[in-house]
Amino acid sequence: MPVNGELLERFLAVDTTAICDADRTTRVVDSAIRARSATTRVFGPAFTVRCREDFLAVLRAVETAEPGDVIVVDGGGRETALGGEMFARGALARSLGGVVVDGGYRDMAYVSTCALPVYSRFVTPRAGTASQLGELQVPVTCGGVVVNPGDLVLADDEGLVVLDPGRAASVLDAALAVKNTEHQVIELLAGGGTLSDAFNVAEHVEALERGEPSALRPRVTR
Repeated sequence: MPVNGELLERFLAVDTTAICDADRTTRVVDSAIRARSATTRVFGPAFTVRCREDFLAVLRAVETAEPGDVIVVDGGGRETALGGEMFARGALARSLGGVVVDGGYRDMAYVSTCALPVYSRFVTPRAGTASQLGELQVPVTCGGVVVNPGDLVLADDEGLVVLDPGRAASVLDAALAVKNTEHQVIELLAGGGTLSDAFNVAEHVEALERGEPSALRPRVTR
């Protein structure tokens, strides 16, 4: 599935924190699955893999996925390497968008400098076998969230999130509005203002003390 250039430009203008603020239902991948590569920003449709203690399905995915696809591996959270330097190089050669493994990855001497975004739960020298087909392009669980083939995978220095592609445009627009508000708050604080100037802190606290529903809101407008 090709990467949507317009959506990519929108993502580059925001970050995963703004996405989560804009949509509280955003699927957030367990923070134990961390960036192992020099490049952390990920944007692309998920090409899903399910396997256990065996990396053949990951190899198949590297050779099958389309340019821009992000390989998302449900490895059962086991401390076995399901990829390494050769897979990262192979994914780069095929212009894939990244590799996310709920399991182990190895060969950090190369991967830590790699331009391909690589995320994994573990770093381990012990590789799996290569004798089981595994499953490709099926719904999987990665880092505690369900990932369907074609779901949009996004990541940056804050972490990994997953979006329904049908809602991605509206969520990214809302995230941009969040960022615009943040910029206004930052300008206010840089000019000597306080958080109480920027947000309805006193009113919010008073309402909660009265037992009334309330929300912390910025005073600045988006």
